[in-house]
This record gives sequence, C-alpha cells and structure tokens, in this order.
Amino acid sequence: MIYFMNLPFAVCLTADNENLNAETFQEKVEEASGFFESAAGFVAKALPSIIIAAVIFVIGILISKLITKITGKALSRSNIDEAARHFLVSLVRISLYIVVIIMALSILKVPMSSIITILGAAGLAVSLALQNCLSNLCGGFIILFSKPFSAGDIIEIDGSVGTVVSIGILYTKIMTFDSKTVFIPNGKVSDAKIINYTETPTRRIDLCFNISYSSDFDRAKSAILEVICADKLILKEPAPTVRMSSHNDNSVSIDTLVWVNNDDYLTARYNMLENVKKSFDENGIEIPFSQVDIHIKDNQK
Repeated sequence: MIYFMNLPFAVCLTADNENLNAETFQEKVEEASGFFESAAGFVAKALPSIIIAAVIFVIGILISKLITKITGKALSRSNIDEAARHFLVSLVRISLYIVVIIMALSILKVPMSSIITILGAAGLAVSLALQNCLSNLCGGFIILFSKPFSAGDIIEIDGSVGTVVSIGILYTKIMTFDSKTVFIPNGKVSDAKIINYTETPTRRIDLCFNISYSSDFDRAKSAILEVICADKLILKEPAPTVRMSSHNDNSVSIDTLVWVNNDDYLTARYNMLENVKKSFDENGIEIPFSQVDIHIKDNQK
C-alpha cells in the first residue's frame, strides 16, 4: 500500500529535478556564452593595440641590435680597454631592450607606475642583499675607466704580485710568477695601494752588498762596476750608482743601483747577484756573516 501511495510523488520529484537541471544547464551555457562574447569583444577592441605593440617590439629589437652593433664597432676603434668595451656594449643593449619593452607595454596601456614601483622595491631589496657585488661593480667601473693598469701589466695589489690576465666587472684576475691564479675583488682593488711595475719602460734594480771591515772597499767597488759594465742588459743611462751606504756591526754596506728594461729585470738581478759573488771571491773580498767576539777578562791578580 505504501509503495503505490508514494509512487506518484516520486514521479513528480523526478520531473522537477529534471526541469531544475535543464534550467541550471541553460543558465551555465548562457553565462559561458556571455563570457566568451565579452572576451571576444575585449580582444576585438584590444587587437589593434596588441598588433601595434608587437610591431613596435619587433622593430625596436631590430633597431636595438643595429645600434648595439654600431656602438661596438665605434668603441673598437677607440683606446678603451677590451673589458670596458664589452661591458659598455652589454649595457647599451640591455638599456635599449628595457626601453623597447616599456614602449610596448605603454601601447597596451599597462599601468607603468605600478611596474616602476615594483621594480624600485625589487631593486632596493637586491641592492641591500648584494652590497659587496655592487661595491665590486663600482670598483670595476673605476678600474676600467681610470685605467691604473691594463691587461699584461705586472702589478702588486694586496700583497699579490703578478701579471694582469683580465679585468672583469667584479674581479681582477692576476697570474703570479709561480703560476697561481689570484682573483681580487674590484672593490678592494679600487681602494688598495696599486704598484704598477710596467707603467714605465725601465725599472731600477736595488741591491746591497756587504763586505767585511778588513776588505778593501775600493777594490770591492771596482769589482761591482766591472760586473755592471760587462752585463749588456744593464742600461748606461741613467748611470749606475755604487756607493757606501752604512757602517754595520760586522760589515760595510755598498748600495748598488742599476737600470734595466722591464722585461730584463729578473734576469739582470740574478746576473748581478751571481757575478758579484764570483768577482768578490776572485778578488779576495770577504762577505761577512753574523758573529760575536767574546773577550774574557782575567780578574785574578
């Protein structure tokens, strides 16, 4: 009895649910069609701006590449260092690309104030996080444009002596005489005391020879001058200097100052040390060593 009494009610509920589902589906279809119609209308309105922005972007990139190429050729004819030239070309290229992107976004009516604010905040955060890198970057600018040294120079920086291999934006690469590669941050280089040994074509060798008090000073001086005259690497001008410089506890010091070309510095210095020792031995000139004379006093009567 209950089954037959509830059957019409169940049939009515099923029919109502079908009507509701049909109405809901129709509403969804209408909403979707309305969305696509509005999107199509927006695209139709924005299509000219999108096309213009795309054209400006493509043409701007081509013009930027052309300007970058012309700039690179112009800088290659100047006396600017190679590392500085590459950096300037990269800087010009990036700057032009940024201008092109901003022009394209402005055509699309993108709010540039918001983008500039975001870029400013991001730049501040990056600058705080990369203080050392920015210091090295500024140091690289100073080195590249003030040019206290160039690639191939022999310099001394922060206790490191060697040949400059390259000058980067962040680091200066030096090859020491014992074939060690040293990377010095440009921030330290710009603040450090720099000794450039190849800035001038010639360099002076400073040596000091010690002889005993019992040796003949004039003979020792003549022996050193003979060695200097026999060495073809030593320049005649400026004239060499051989003079007595001090009276020590156990010896007399003779300063020897000679000038050579930069490329001959080490060879001439080694030659002087070896040949002066040989000449002293041949002339019987004693090179003293540290010694202490002890005198024992007899107090006995």
